[in-house]
Amino acid sequence: MPLSDLNDLKLFAAVVANGGFSAAARRLAIPKSRISRRITAMEDDLGVRLVERSTRRFKVTEIGQEVYQRARAALAEADTIEDATARLKSEPQGLVRISCPFGADRLIGAKLPAFLAQYPMLRIQMIVTNRRINLIEEGIDIALRVRQKLDSDADLQLKVIARTVSRLTASPALLDTLGRPSRLQDLQRFPTLAHSEQPGTDRWTLIGPDGEEESFAHEPRLASTDFGVLRQAAVDGLGIAFLPELEYRQFVETGRLEPVLPEWGSREATLHLVYTSRRGLLPGVRAAIDFVSQTLKPCGG
Repeated sequence: MPLSDLNDLKLFAAVVANGGFSAAARRLAIPKSRISRRITAMEDDLGVRLVERSTRRFKVTEIGQEVYQRARAALAEADTIEDATARLKSEPQGLVRISCPFGADRLIGAKLPAFLAQYPMLRIQMIVTNRRINLIEEGIDIALRVRQKLDSDADLQLKVIARTVSRLTASPALLDTLGRPSRLQDLQRFPTLAHSEQPGTDRWTLIGPDGEEESFAHEPRLASTDFGVLRQAAVDGLGIAFLPELEYRQFVETGRLEPVLPEWGSREATLHLVYTSRRGLLPGVRAAIDFVSQTLKPCGG
């Protein structure tokens, strides 16, 4: 019959190592009667006599010695498992899979080497896509999302990073040449760049400082479904682009792009992380959540 409890092995090992029940009881600071009952229960389960005991004599049987050696090995293995579990609970390590949209990968990637240097046992896999990820089905630990409406999936936990809007941006050189618009109508004399796969006229829906909504129709000089293409075209002075914050932020901070009519933008969206569990998060996942949050939080935010 199988042993019912690893603790019973620990009690038996203590009895043998200390040469008797009384010595083991003193060493473990538990009643001798409890130890005796548990060893008797072990013998009943195994159907063998492990120790010969009387008021004058304590002796471990031959099979008891065999069980003792195996108990020591099992207890040592259990200690190893506990140590490994403790390390997993305290030190970020292992593989963490992160999903993020295009644009965010550049911001995260710029600081990722320093983060990984801080945690040498941690590995990161980044899945860069604008497709909506199913975390559970696809085995993703953390997903970065930008939504006007927050996720309400009961299986997901959520961490808000910042409120964000798309902005009109252009290169300083283009604005130095053509001037800086002071009202929406001024945009008509500028070349434009559109996020679109349709030919012909494109429309930007812009929200003003007082919450008013205006639609600006334009014939783009360049249209693309890739924000990276539009951003580079804006940096190169080809026109004004309407870009998400994750696409323009780093370029505005370095002076390669400049906001145009900064009081106008898109409707506000929420930049946030979703993950599958709040309780029992592995340290690696928790460290990655903190890293992405701090990396993407706006300066002063």
